[in-house]
Amino acid sequence: MECPICKGRLVRNKHPYFFGNINLGMYEADVCEKCGEAFYTEESSDKIDKEAKKMGIWGLGKEVVVGTSGNALMVRISKDIAKFTDLKKGEHVFVHPDGKNRIAIEC
Repeated sequence: MECPICKGRLVRNKHPYFFGNINLGMYEADVCEKCGEAFYTEESSDKIDKEAKKMGIWGLGKEVVVGTSGNALMVRISKDIAKFTDLKKGEHVFVHPDGKNRIAIEC
């Protein structure tokens, strides 16, 4: 099979699946030998969803609106994400850019 991204050759193999930096395990996928892109099988996708639900991370991503507080910008963290990360009011976190279009918050 041919990679739809770079036209390289796809090889069926076990490949890790990450949600952010959380490794959900190894799953069967067609992996491009040229660009490394992985295309997971339907069965693997179902298993990934099941594992994400089991770990409590299914559906945690949320779209939020950036607000203001004084001269600063403000982003609210949902209750579900706060619970998953065990983040509490008054705790100190480290916020930093993780590339041009990504902000990381470390608890």
